[in-house]
Amino acid sequence: MENGAKAAIGATVVLVLAVGIRVGLIYRERNAPDNSVKAPAREVIPEDDLVFLKKKRPDTLKDIKDLAGTTVWVSAGGQLEYYPLVGHAAQYGKAAGTLLGAEPLVVKDAIEQVAPKAATFRIPGGDKQVVMVFTRPDVAGDAKEYAVPVGYRQAGQYTFYTDEILFYDDPHELYKHWGPEIWTAVDSHQVILGMNERQVELALGQVSKSTSNDYGNRMVVFANLGKPMAVTFVKNKVTAFRADQGY
Repeated sequence: MENGAKAAIGATVVLVLAVGIRVGLIYRERNAPDNSVKAPAREVIPEDDLVFLKKKRPDTLKDIKDLAGTTVWVSAGGQLEYYPLVGHAAQYGKAAGTLLGAEPLVVKDAIEQVAPKAATFRIPGGDKQVVMVFTRPDVAGDAKEYAVPVGYRQAGQYTFYTDEILFYDDPHELYKHWGPEIWTAVDSHQVILGMNERQVELALGQVSKSTSNDYGNRMVVFANLGKPMAVTFVKNKVTAFRADQGY
């Protein structure tokens, strides 16, 4: 009987010790510093940056001529003057206007001609400048053909800027996630609260200046074809805008 009692007491002591050790281990685990390697926070990529912009990388005059019959859209709004086409030659004497962002152009042809210095501000003249012939389908009743510089030939080598100044696909589809309100503002070349910098550039043109390089968190003055507009962005959203004194 005495031996049985001792055995029972011994078993109880062992059990208590085991429980105590387990509790101690749990406490230690729960209160020990977290030295585990945590997965880095997943970067959120803006939806605009996921848009695929087609590039054609032309390097011959034929590459530009092959665009004939297609519609392209202006990416570099507010930068390029276009000229009347008479006798299949660009009339550099007086610009017909300036191409606006997201404006559709129906390509008709491409030609080479010597450009005056005044027409080489954006696109170099080289030995000969290459101009793209087009019509403006969005302008009712305007069936005239125009020409806009898109590249040049120098010492037999061509350089083209079509990949930088044009969309080959409709930007309304590429950026359809912008929604109808933003697109109405872009197509009417106006700025509204909530737009981001890319949207305002397409609406007011790429000619702009700012004292800050902090994209999306700064004030930018857009030339806006002679009607300067100062636009303030916070977290890449327009929070204020006003007409500016000058550009």
